[in-house]
Amino acid sequence: MDEIKGKERPGPLRISAKIRRLTGRAIYRYDMITPGDRIAVGVSGGKDSLLLLHILKFIRTYSPVKYDLQAFSVDMTNGQWNPAPLQTLCDSLQVPLHVIPYAIEHIIDVKREESPCSLCANLRRGILNAAAQKAGCNKLALGHNLDDVVETGLMNLLRNGRFRSFQPKLWHDRAEMWLIRPMIYLSEFQIRNELHRLGVATFQHCCKYGADTERSRTKSLIAELKPRFPDLKQSVLHALEHHAPADHWTATPRLYAGVYESDRPVSDSERQSDL
Repeated sequence: MDEIKGKERPGPLRISAKIRRLTGRAIYRYDMITPGDRIAVGVSGGKDSLLLLHILKFIRTYSPVKYDLQAFSVDMTNGQWNPAPLQTLCDSLQVPLHVIPYAIEHIIDVKREESPCSLCANLRRGILNAAAQKAGCNKLALGHNLDDVVETGLMNLLRNGRFRSFQPKLWHDRAEMWLIRPMIYLSEFQIRNELHRLGVATFQHCCKYGADTERSRTKSLIAELKPRFPDLKQSVLHALEHHAPADHWTATPRLYAGVYESDRPVSDSERQSDL
């Protein structure tokens, strides 16, 4: 995981106009935030979640839509990770921080999962949902970005034969919680540049499973394709948002199923009965 070095400053930082515009477009288009929301922000200390926290804090200072913010972080080492830098940041933003220790790394070691990223993501999301619900929150905000959208779409297409990605806004019945992803229109490049401009440091726990995964291989594939298809990410995003019914291959009723599924000649009486 890339680490961005910088110096933390007290209070909400001024987010650039382009970042605000793209985030605001996602929030507005998918009706992510409504008055009175109590939003739990999943924060790992990485670039995506830290920028998301800063964006939502800054937007709240001028938006007529009033909402509450709390930060939640899962310590996947079950107590070996030091959350002090994250606590200092949240204190400077005046956002309450909840740290939930959980032995996720140990669970993955024991299970020896072929797809540790998927298991880890599901465990963390479940833990965050439960903690957010206990704290009285009604929405969980995660920092998935445009690169994540495209990678997930291509992984599903190439591995599962389905062109789909995660939803920008999703209702979880069991947790009774809305999941929102306000940064789906921001690329990793834009996120990294914005954090550098703001001078915000990252301090995420380094996952030992992140080097060789299906997602990392898909990311490499996209990097190889980008010189030939420079608009690849935007094209995938457009396809996800504008998949028209006319694009589907829709099967029609088969009146003459017997003709195609059997070598037996069809008699005149059978043809008449189909008409």
